[in-house]
Amino acid sequence: MNRLTGKNKDETLIEMRSPDDSHSGEDNGHSFPSMSSGESPLPGLSEIDKQKQSKDSVYFRDGVRRIDFVLSYVDDQTKDGEKKLERRKEFEANLLKVGLQLETEDKSESDDGKTYFLKIHTPWEVLATYADVLKIKVPFKVNDIPSHQEMTVKCFSKPFRLPETVMNPEPDYFTSPFDKNKIDFFLIDNKETFFPPSTRNRIVYYILARCPYYKEEHKDKDKKGIKRLLNNGTYTAAFPLHDCRYWKPSKDSNCESERYNLYKYWARFFRFYKEQPLNLIRKYYGEKIGIYFAWLGFYTEMLTYAAVVGLICFIYGLFTYDENVWSQEICNPEIGGQIVMCPLCDKKCGYWKLNSTCESSWQSNLFDNVGTVFFAIFMGIWVTLFLEFWKRRQARLEYEWDLVDFEEEQQQLQLRPEYETKCTGRRLNRITQEMEPYLPITSQCARFCLSGTTVLFWMALIIASMIGVIAYRLAVYAAFSSIMKENSTKLQVVGSLITPQLATSVTASCINFVIIMVLNFLYERVAIWITDMEIPKTHLEYENKLTMKMFFFQFVNYYSSCFYVAFFKGKFVGYPGKYTYMFGGQSNLRNEECDPGGCLIELTTQLVIVMAGKQVWGNIQEALVPWLWNWWGSRKARNHPESLYSRWEQDHDLQNFSQLGLFYEYLEMVIQFGFITLFVASFPLAPLLALLNNIIEVRVDAWKFTTQFRRPVAAKAHSIGAWEEILNGVAILSVVTNAFIVAFTSDMIPRLVYYYAYHPGDSPTMEGYINNSLSIYEISQFPEHNRPDQSENPVWFNETIITTCRYRDYRYPPGHKREYSHSMQFWHILAAKLAFIIIMEHVVFVVKFFVAWMIPDVPSEVKARIKRERYLIQEYLHNYEVEKLKLQLSQSNGGHVQCDAAQIMAAERHQVLSECL
Repeated sequence: MNRLTGKNKDETLIEMRSPDDSHSGEDNGHSFPSMSSGESPLPGLSEIDKQKQSKDSVYFRDGVRRIDFVLSYVDDQTKDGEKKLERRKEFEANLLKVGLQLETEDKSESDDGKTYFLKIHTPWEVLATYADVLKIKVPFKVNDIPSHQEMTVKCFSKPFRLPETVMNPEPDYFTSPFDKNKIDFFLIDNKETFFPPSTRNRIVYYILARCPYYKEEHKDKDKKGIKRLLNNGTYTAAFPLHDCRYWKPSKDSNCESERYNLYKYWARFFRFYKEQPLNLIRKYYGEKIGIYFAWLGFYTEMLTYAAVVGLICFIYGLFTYDENVWSQEICNPEIGGQIVMCPLCDKKCGYWKLNSTCESSWQSNLFDNVGTVFFAIFMGIWVTLFLEFWKRRQARLEYEWDLVDFEEEQQQLQLRPEYETKCTGRRLNRITQEMEPYLPITSQCARFCLSGTTVLFWMALIIASMIGVIAYRLAVYAAFSSIMKENSTKLQVVGSLITPQLATSVTASCINFVIIMVLNFLYERVAIWITDMEIPKTHLEYENKLTMKMFFFQFVNYYSSCFYVAFFKGKFVGYPGKYTYMFGGQSNLRNEECDPGGCLIELTTQLVIVMAGKQVWGNIQEALVPWLWNWWGSRKARNHPESLYSRWEQDHDLQNFSQLGLFYEYLEMVIQFGFITLFVASFPLAPLLALLNNIIEVRVDAWKFTTQFRRPVAAKAHSIGAWEEILNGVAILSVVTNAFIVAFTSDMIPRLVYYYAYHPGDSPTMEGYINNSLSIYEISQFPEHNRPDQSENPVWFNETIITTCRYRDYRYPPGHKREYSHSMQFWHILAAKLAFIIIMEHVVFVVKFFVAWMIPDVPSEVKARIKRERYLIQEYLHNYEVEKLKLQLSQSNGGHVQCDAAQIMAAERHQVLSECL
């Protein structure tokens, strides 16, 4: 029984030309003669005319050899074009020497009439060689361990399920790294289909990335790789092909229709409630993209629980709306209407009454209540559960997708071509015992210092821009106060909803968002430049370094304004007569004060504007921009007959998915993760907004990958990489930030201290809290530069005699022996805040570590499978070698054997009953 059923073809390396005989090799960038339309590329095979070829064909003209990769280029009649021609000649000649087979489509047959397409096919020998080099895992035995199915109620889960053929397009096998010298050891039914298209294009790209384009006598090691040829314009594009059009399956029965299945079952928006076909995504796009969508889907699923709890907390705030005693006192004309507040800025701000903040006080209670404390603690535990359960999910995927121990393989075997080119030094690798390029330590230190200095400079630039926004807030607040001075400083055309504080906060948040977008655009290019300058060794190291740089920048860029409102605004304002000024006493910019209802509502406003704005802008950028570019680029194709618009031309008109495309997808989600964890105590609805966005995000990304982008080169990744450490760091920091938000930004602790220690009467009550929380200042003691202009004071102030005003603080009144110094209640509240922070952090961290300890990172089922697979590999390899040795000895002794030992083993592994004749 022979499992090697692939056809024995003559794999003579032939480069095919266009049917246009008038077009010579010199004209289109090749050093090989053109073939006439009647020539047969391989013995026994006839060439298929392009007009008769299927529009979705992914084969050479012989209809047999599959196209694994496509390169495109255009004619250039300039002097630089001659250099490009020479580079193409040498590059393609070297590709032929490696063993690849090439076929060129003439520009006269392209839809734009000027683009050549070089199609690449990889024969079995080349695939086997590089599969051995890359240690690609392939099946050697059907999995015999019963899979553990989670108990689910089928009637409830059925609406969310996809067909089994879509969810699991391949059988479950035990796998082992491919060895070219042990082909009989593996389950090979057909050599042509043994390696899937994603593996084939990964191998081709590995060759293209390392193939030189210099002549042998020159040995210019800097002239190497398709990436440099794309950068210098020698080629215009390099991409693997999609297998068919996304809106209908392929007509060719020998070709898969996986793209169509992905679009039908995954990319359509109305499939948002369905599970994702992760195995099909992995099979079509590779493990790296599959891991991203697995993580995004799991994150979205876990957000459901956080969103439900956050919504409950918000509803609790709505139901307790009427029980808000302090807001009732603020709005009461006899209480809040009689309290005169001190001016909030110098000269341009007049005196005002407390009841002017009635609406903002009610709004603040929606988020600043007891439910907020519970939700902050819940999110600290939720984030731990999310990370721990993701580790288990990731461990399962690592095994199912043959990614166990992959990191060592990538570190040792897949050096970046740029590293190999730029590092001229060589040293012995103690692991592989082979000479490898390396970068001297002095050069590493110099590059690291330059990189670190650049990052610090840009972070300082962000802080400088944030200070500029703060200065804007301080300057504009006075202007808004002057405009809105009538009718208790409210804008009459909009009623009583807009206050100077709200107008300042909204406009400053919008300006800050624009600055964030501009700095992002600039820094992305700087981060890529300095990462390239560091010359990382492997692709994994490159991505990790770029990830850390981009995240630190984005962290400061997106979160700095929220940190300012949460932890700095209103904390360093001083008191009447001794206010604190920005940039010292030389400026007239007095530090901002919080609304009497607290700064929490302003933090909520800031969070909503930045978070929601980023999500809306991100979805527009991800969906609309690629669609517009593709529509513009393919508009000419609609004028051509359908038969002329080939598979490679259709894909050429799509957008290119860059090497860092997935990086930006992760970055977007991790920044969102920071918003819903770091500041969630101020806005319990943040997880709900994130959930709604992610439901759309999954389908937008799926639609974009399936319809708007060329097929990415398949790549392996055993995890989400450096993002996992970043998520862990954000999770730990979130416990601290939420504890400080509850303690210092909200009014929760001062209210509790008043309720239990300073309430009037014998029973605890919140009556009188507002009067207790405001200190008194003698108006006659105001310095001249703090006094408001006479024209800025309201009419009611000039008609009555008012001698004192109130301000938000806990200080002794005028006439006290320690007047205007902090009262004992201030220190009690401060002690309660610090105690709350310590208790909350310890409770959450203890629960986090207990949960992490209780939940193992790797499921027991996966551990058993890994051990079983390793045992079988050792056992089968041992038996394989023993049987092979016995066969050799028997043949050398003149013995006769009826059946090949390797064939018998293959039959046993497939559980096939056969007789050896």
